[in-house]
Amino acid sequence: MRSDDKGMFQISGSDTTVGVRAAGYLRTQIPASSCTSGEPVVQLTPFRPKALYLSFFSIGTPSLREKALQLIHQTELNALVIDVKGDRGMVAYHSAIPLAKEVGAQRVITVPNLKARVEKLHQQNLYLIARIVTFKDDQLASARPDLAVKTKGGKIWRDTENMAWTDPFKKAVRDYDIAIAVEAAQAGFDEIQFDYVRFPDNKNVAFSQADNEDTRVKTIAEFLAAARKKLTPYNVFLSADIFGYVCWNLNDTGVGQKLESVVQNLDYISPMLYPSTFQFGIPGYRNPVVKPYDIIRLTLDRARERSGLSPLRFRPWLQAFRDYAFDRREFGAAQIRDQIRAAEHFGTDGWMLWNPRNIYTTAGLKLRQPQQGVTAGK
Repeated sequence: MRSDDKGMFQISGSDTTVGVRAAGYLRTQIPASSCTSGEPVVQLTPFRPKALYLSFFSIGTPSLREKALQLIHQTELNALVIDVKGDRGMVAYHSAIPLAKEVGAQRVITVPNLKARVEKLHQQNLYLIARIVTFKDDQLASARPDLAVKTKGGKIWRDTENMAWTDPFKKAVRDYDIAIAVEAAQAGFDEIQFDYVRFPDNKNVAFSQADNEDTRVKTIAEFLAAARKKLTPYNVFLSADIFGYVCWNLNDTGVGQKLESVVQNLDYISPMLYPSTFQFGIPGYRNPVVKPYDIIRLTLDRARERSGLSPLRFRPWLQAFRDYAFDRREFGAAQIRDQIRAAEHFGTDGWMLWNPRNIYTTAGLKLRQPQQGVTAGK
């Protein structure tokens, strides 16, 4: 149920609680009984997540995890993006999903008790985002060739990292990732974030169905709609990562990500706006790493213009790693702060810093005043 433009809503049913969420605020719940006695006022708390990313291994490594928490304690940061299903298809916690064990995705467990870990991090007033690497899944694709993307010759296709991908057309694949999302929601995460929710960007591959823009876009949209339906009982926010160029391209960028379609089933859209990934530049900017502020701001402006969405529906990924595509410059305090300023001037619902090695410093971040500290601890 979506409230009207005055915030009014009407419900029916026998549930004991009503979950409420809105972009730019923390989720909450109220007793259902209060909805039957006049017009209840639902008080929501404004919140802008400012997050670090912790990988499959980092969240389970005390030294790396505590270093990240200490940085949060010292700075404006207030959120974590945590791998619950990592880049190689490994599931970080003990899952009840039979397929996870069958395909070897449980060989390494980095978070033995996911719910307890989430509770401890929530006690430190952190907003928690569960990252699920979706269709790039070497474990599932390698163990189940019937679910894998194939070469034209019928073998399992592998990308430049020698990683196999699952076929997004396969319902079993989509159901598996949604089941993981449900377990993350049950563990208490505030938000579910699907990454690699796309087709591989390679034309020399074969799928179980006809591969064209219409079928790709329809499949990604159906996956997100199914995830939204399954996650609704948990009152959890839903987001997805998209290529930065998706904000500019009118087609699906060859991977099934078309902005107008993707946004329909998401609370937040998270474009990956790393200047280094804009290898062809954007209009007026041939070398994006020279002007990080402009790249972020202009891309977000373009996305808002096309989608008609509030700036609060966007939370971008920002670059906190050395450039690799242009002049290999370090992205230090000035570059990080420029990106943050661009996101905040646009009015996004916060931002997220990406460093694949999970090496973060105070560079570009505002330091907390002593009374603003977030409780750090194991």
